[in-house]
Amino acid sequence: MTRFSSKGAQPGLERIGRLFQLLGDPQNSWPAFHVVGTNGKGSTCAFLDASLRASGCRTAFYSSPHLVTPAERLVIDGTPLEAREWLDALRRVTAVLQQDSTLASAPPSYFELLTATAFLLAAERRVEVIVAEAGLGGRLDATNLLGRVLCSISASISRDHMEFLGNTLEEIAGEKFAVVRKDTPACFMGDTVSLIPLFRAFCAERGAVPYILPEEAHLENVTVRPEGCSFDFCSSRLTLKGVRTRLTGRYQLDNAALALLSLSCVQEKIPSLTPAGILRGMEEARWPGRLEVLSQNPWIVLDGGHNRDGVEKLMRSVAELWPESRLGIVYAAMRDKEYEACLSVLSGLRPELCTAEVPGMARCLTAGELRDAAKGLPWRGEPRAFASPLKAVEAALEGNDVVLVCGSLYLIGWIRPRLQAMLKEGSCDDTL
Repeated sequence: MTRFSSKGAQPGLERIGRLFQLLGDPQNSWPAFHVVGTNGKGSTCAFLDASLRASGCRTAFYSSPHLVTPAERLVIDGTPLEAREWLDALRRVTAVLQQDSTLASAPPSYFELLTATAFLLAAERRVEVIVAEAGLGGRLDATNLLGRVLCSISASISRDHMEFLGNTLEEIAGEKFAVVRKDTPACFMGDTVSLIPLFRAFCAERGAVPYILPEEAHLENVTVRPEGCSFDFCSSRLTLKGVRTRLTGRYQLDNAALALLSLSCVQEKIPSLTPAGILRGMEEARWPGRLEVLSQNPWIVLDGGHNRDGVEKLMRSVAELWPESRLGIVYAAMRDKEYEACLSVLSGLRPELCTAEVPGMARCLTAGELRDAAKGLPWRGEPRAFASPLKAVEAALEGNDVVLVCGSLYLIGWIRPRLQAMLKEGSCDDTL
């Protein structure tokens, strides 16, 4: 695919808009939930998709990035499409691209090609509704050309991708809030209070209907355990008792509540959506690599948080879920991320640190560079560096009750299937 796409991010919607048009405008084929944000948008999408499916809707779920293979990015009715279906659709998309002189000379980006291919597949599968996660920002993201948005949803917003979205939180939020649509519900997590007036201003300017989570709903009877969460969701539009999720951590409560608020805003537009279906879907939702417990004996937990806000939320959840445990952390990070700030946050619980690197990933800092950056912070013992993530996990398992693997989704994507295979064989400690 890369030989047909432009190099890197290319701002603007002209190329992807032209490609959509040549493909018959698949982005207009179904009602859509459009989800933007810095952290939590994937989990919010997972809750939405599972609840819609459990209510009898035929759904497509488009997400990014993937953990292991690009095929994960489009899931139809809970099942990823096979590679041959992707390849067939991609051939047709690139054939259209090459036949157009404008696009052949200035092609769409890799993400835009993936989006066009995914939307074409979803249109041909005749799904009833799509849940689409923005790739980067919102205003200039390919997903912002969705034609029949039911609800625009803004998850938690923090500093990330500043080279594309702006240097201030307000600039970044503006790129995301710009997706709201006229006469359409727009829901915002609202966890950063200073951004609420900006969200209201975007909604007023564009004629969207604003819903801000803390003002519209609250949770009662909350429990958070390693195996999941439970709570009652209370709002003027929807009340649900005994909601259960297998996604755990305090921050997943916010993502779940945002999904429920969004569903409550469109109940009359999706007749099959029922409280019973929503409850079942919330419990069935899965989202790998986000505070995911792979093993309880020993405790091995994976999380792809890679910016300061995500790591702060992660560590608050770890402190709540395993308050008296000795913690070992395996950490890898990309060079363009705020790894020094993240290391500072990770050291707050005085864990043992084992740095690692993602094999074959040029963007990744070396384990030695990360170890050196971590020196001087209050770890339990001296940080240790391991080129192999598996060797880092092996070292962290010695003398710790909980091992947390975190820092990059690339790290999680590389290590997750390998750890799963070892745990399935019952030989994690021996094989590592």
